[in-house]
Amino acid sequence: MTLDPRPPVHWSTRAACQDADPALFFPLTWDDRLAPRNDQARRICRGCPVQRACLDWALRTGEPDGIWGGTTPAERRLLRARQYQATA
Repeated sequence: MTLDPRPPVHWSTRAACQDADPALFFPLTWDDRLAPRNDQARRICRGCPVQRACLDWALRTGEPDGIWGGTTPAERRLLRARQYQATA
């Protein structure tokens, strides 16, 4: 048996946001005036081949900041609360 010496590829290396402006995904504030920038980030996420893995990671780790998998911090808090209620 031969072992592959290469480490497994992490999902983030295939993310559509790799070359995007980080400020789109990590705004200094979640002010409603920034909705167009949030929409731009969400459009990038919608076309991403690893969107689900990104969202799963953010939910699993409790990521408190940024747009991950097309969701805001508030949306992820709601998703985590729903997951908790479903298992309780």
